[in-house]
Amino acid sequence: MSSLLIIIIYLAFISLGLPDSLLGTAWPLMRIDFNSPMEAAGLVSMMISGCTIISTFSTGYILKWLDTGKLVLISCIMTASALLGFSMAPSIIWLFILAIPLGLGAGAVDASLNSYVAYHYKSYHMNWLHCFWGVGASLGPLILSYFMRVQNSWRNGYLTVSGIQFALVALFLVSLPLWKRNSANKEEVQAQIEGESAATLEDSDVKTNVNPIKIKGVIFAILTFLFYVSGEVSMGLWGSSFLVNIKGIAASTAAQWISLYYSGITIGRLISGFISIKVSNPAIIRLGIFISLTGIILIILPLPSVFTLLGCMLLGLGFAPIFPSMIHQTPINFGKEHAQKIIGWQMSFSYMGNTFLTPLLGAVAARTTIGILPYCILGYILMVFLCTERINFIARSKESLKTSEQ
Repeated sequence: MSSLLIIIIYLAFISLGLPDSLLGTAWPLMRIDFNSPMEAAGLVSMMISGCTIISTFSTGYILKWLDTGKLVLISCIMTASALLGFSMAPSIIWLFILAIPLGLGAGAVDASLNSYVAYHYKSYHMNWLHCFWGVGASLGPLILSYFMRVQNSWRNGYLTVSGIQFALVALFLVSLPLWKRNSANKEEVQAQIEGESAATLEDSDVKTNVNPIKIKGVIFAILTFLFYVSGEVSMGLWGSSFLVNIKGIAASTAAQWISLYYSGITIGRLISGFISIKVSNPAIIRLGIFISLTGIILIILPLPSVFTLLGCMLLGLGFAPIFPSMIHQTPINFGKEHAQKIIGWQMSFSYMGNTFLTPLLGAVAARTTIGILPYCILGYILMVFLCTERINFIARSKESLKTSEQ
C-alpha cells in the first residue's frame, strides 16, 4: 500500500507542475485575445504567487483538523476548477479572480505533500518529488503548443489540462483509504521526530538564542534564493514572449522550446540526485551555474535558432541542482540548530523573487523591450555565483579556524 501511495503522491506533484508553466507559454496569444499589455501576465502571476504564499503558511494549521489526503483532494478540485475557468474567461479580470483558487490550491498541495513525505517516506523520495513537478511543468507547454499550432488557440490547452486535473481528482478520491492506512504509525513517527528535535534543542539551547539572520553568511544564502527563483520563473513566464518577439519564432514552437527548458530542469534534478552521492553540494552548484551561464549566453548571442533551442535546454539543466543543493547545504553551512529558521527565510525570499522581481521585469520590458530578459537572467545567475562563492569562502574560513584551534 505504501508503494502505491507514493506513486499517487508523485502524480499529485505532476498535477502541481502542470499549471505553473501555462500562463507564460500561452501569454503571446492570450494577451491578444484580452487586448492586454505585456506586463499584465506578471500581475496575474503575482496574484497566484501571493495566494500560494498564504496557503503554504496556513497549511500547517489546516492539517490539524483535516488529514493530508482530503486536503490534497480539495486543493486539486480548486486548481482544476480554476484552470477550467481560465479556459472560458471572457476578460482578463477573470484571470485575477481565478488566480485565487489556483494559488491557494497549489500552495496547499505543495506544503502538505512535502510534509507528508518527510514523515512517512525515506529522504530520497523527496528529491524525486521535484522531478515529477518538472514532468508536469514540461507537459503543460507541450499540451498548449499542440492546440496553439493546430487550432491557433490557447483555451483548449487550458481545458485539456483542467481535464487531466479532474481525472486526478477522481484518483485522489478513490485513494483516500490509502492515506489513512499509511498514517497508522503517524503518532509513533511524530513522537520520534519531536524527541529528536527536543534533544537537539537541549544540546544547543545557548546557540539557538542567536538570531540566525546575524550569522555570518546567512544573508548571502537568503539572497541566493531570491536571485535563483527570479531567474527560473522569469524564463518560464517571459521566455515565450522573448522567443516570439525577439527571435521571431512561432508561438507554438516557442511553447515547445519552453517545455524543453522545463524538461532540462526535470532531467537535471534526476541526474543530480545520483551525482550528489559522490559529489559535494558546492561542486554541484558550481557545475549548475556554469551550465546555466553557457545556456543563457547561447540565447543572447545572434546565432542560428538551433543554438537558442540548445540554450533553453542548457539553462534548465543548469538551474536544476541549485535549489535542492542549496537547501541540503544549509544545515552543513550554518548548523542543524539554525537550519529550520534559515530555510524558512530562504523560502520566503524565493517567493518574494517570484512575486515581485519577475513581474517587475515584465513591467520594465513592456516599456522598453522584452530583449532585456536574457540579460536580466544573466545578472541573476552571476549574483547566485557571487553569493554561493561568498558562502563557500566563509565556510572554508570557519573550517580553517577550527583546524588551527585543534
